[in-house]
Amino acid sequence: MSKPIVAIVGRPNVGKSTLFNALAGERISIVKDYPGVTRDRIYADVTWLNTLFTIIDTGGIEPDSKDEMLSHMREQAQIAIDTSDVIIFLVDVRQGLVDSDSKVADMLRRSGKPIVLAVNKVDNFEKLMPDVYEFYNLGIGDPIPISAAGKLGFGELLDEVTKHFKKTASDEEADDRPRIAIVGKPNVGKSSLVNKLVGEKRVIVSDIAGTTRDAIDTPIRRNGKEYILIDTAGLRRKSKIKEDIERYSIVRTVAAIERSDVVVLLIDAKEGITEQDAKIAGIAPERGKGIIIAVNKWELIEMDNSTVKKYTSDIREILSFIPYAEILFISAQTGLRLHRLFELIEIVIQNQNLRIQTGVLNEILMEAVTLQQPPSDKGKRLRIYYMTQVGVKPPTFVLFVNDKELMHFSYTRYIENKIREAFGFVGTSLKFIIRERRENS
Repeated sequence: MSKPIVAIVGRPNVGKSTLFNALAGERISIVKDYPGVTRDRIYADVTWLNTLFTIIDTGGIEPDSKDEMLSHMREQAQIAIDTSDVIIFLVDVRQGLVDSDSKVADMLRRSGKPIVLAVNKVDNFEKLMPDVYEFYNLGIGDPIPISAAGKLGFGELLDEVTKHFKKTASDEEADDRPRIAIVGKPNVGKSSLVNKLVGEKRVIVSDIAGTTRDAIDTPIRRNGKEYILIDTAGLRRKSKIKEDIERYSIVRTVAAIERSDVVVLLIDAKEGITEQDAKIAGIAPERGKGIIIAVNKWELIEMDNSTVKKYTSDIREILSFIPYAEILFISAQTGLRLHRLFELIEIVIQNQNLRIQTGVLNEILMEAVTLQQPPSDKGKRLRIYYMTQVGVKPPTFVLFVNDKELMHFSYTRYIENKIREAFGFVGTSLKFIIRERRENS
């Protein structure tokens, strides 16, 4: 099941970034005492009473502002709203209820999403509660008093937020069709690929980067099996805004990947692999998803004997953290190798769900330990007692050892490589949990 997404929304300077940082447990957003500082949405995972969810920090909404930057931030906030399952609407008790709050409330009501109203900067509950009651006039439920700076009132706020998750999760759990997220930078051909696969022009396609506004779910049947394609896209480009437009698409990409089983990372063959592609690619293994790398617009490339080898080498170098991902050279325009794409998707899905018997795993482990002795430190050598698989999507293994500190990352990677030699696990990350066990237990 995917993690729910919670957007923190409100006017500028009501304390959204302070709340985000307090919930995330680290100082992620820049916090300044004047409006318009949070230029980008930033995301982080939060746990409350064993419930894991993703929070999104947004730029402030100024409903009527003509200022181009504030207008741009309003557009970002709208995308965060569209992406989220629950919205925390943050207002400021010190400023009181202002006209802009009512306009933001109207905007949020139109979204149809559950809204939790949080009144910030309530540093003294007894003294300021009469001012909190004023926000009932917004007509969107009970205002919850909090202090983001003082970390007060978070329990009641998060209890209210998580109440709404069960309603949003049940529908997706009931739908067991594999979900395929098509991700990549703006203008790499994501919508064109979906249109080609579906066979009709369902998604607006333009040469302007990011013309598709929202992630769109499209059912598709291939080889007698039904899949859901999740198309993601960037934003309409505004030439006067200097901030890198690609950064704004990250949260939507995170949301789409979170809901998916397999990620197809689309790379522009004309442009080649970039660091931005690497940032997007890194989200999939971080969240335990399968991944395929598809190099699009292959029909535009002049070929010689070394073209494929060079592209493959460049991709492997920059995406060295996912050596298990298959690379496919395709064309959304001509349909080149698109039949192969679904063959790969099916292989990745099978690998995501593959279970290996404990006996077989431990045979691989014994052979690996024999070929390369575990590391030691100050005369104490690592001992690995046994290994077992405890989960799928991604395949998750527990290694029982005498001392976790001795289990160096490189040796875990060595064991992972031995498992991959035996079973492949094409396109899927493997997760390892190291547990200590006393020798005499």
